[in-house]
Amino acid sequence: MSAGDVVGRIGPSSDVPIVHAVTNDEVVSRPDFIDVACAVMRALGNRGALHLRAHRLNGARFQALAEGLAAAQGLTGGWLVVNDRVDIALLSGARAAQLTSNSLAAGDARRIAPDLAIGASVHDVNDGRSAEAAGADWLVAGHVFATLANGLELPRGVEWVRSLARATALPIIAIGGVRVEHAPSLLEAGAYGVAVIRGIWDAPNAEEAANDYLSAYGDDGRTPGHLDPARRGH
Repeated sequence: MSAGDVVGRIGPSSDVPIVHAVTNDEVVSRPDFIDVACAVMRALGNRGALHLRAHRLNGARFQALAEGLAAAQGLTGGWLVVNDRVDIALLSGARAAQLTSNSLAAGDARRIAPDLAIGASVHDVNDGRSAEAAGADWLVAGHVFATLANGLELPRGVEWVRSLARATALPIIAIGGVRVEHAPSLLEAGAYGVAVIRGIWDAPNAEEAANDYLSAYGDDGRTPGHLDPARRGH
């Protein structure tokens, strides 16, 4: 798939994937990564996304992985979201880019990639409002629960998700220690979806784990994006 095959910007918030499988450097270094990643994308289909995130990869290797996973979009329906690197997202034909505090601002990314869906990572309510004003399509918000990766940094908790949902109309994707059993409380707090690292990639069967998250968060088709906007976060 080439950049010319990219589907344009998303429309209604209900088009945003609800389960986001996020990688890290250890995950992408596994010898079977591409095969497992394609299986995860197949399990999630168009209701899920794979976020290619790897801080230590050189540009050439990152691009090669992105191109391989972009080709899987048409076969599986799952989205490829490239973390931080808007240039690689464009070159590979990814559906979207996920911006962090070290990335381009959402407004700048939108200027150079008007047809790319843009997610923004946020850690407080003001971040969320700023990303919304700059043109982001969704917010990845965390960390919500305790994780090994965040060490002694306190989790922000479900009530923080609720506060963010009240402050912005964008779909909120909760990240950080999210387990399948957290789905009901996150849904009730107004989170549109969930982002998962270890819960999928460290599971005995990543494909089955991805499906478990998808089933827990919207198996009956009633995802947070289909709730009355007036009720979100309440």
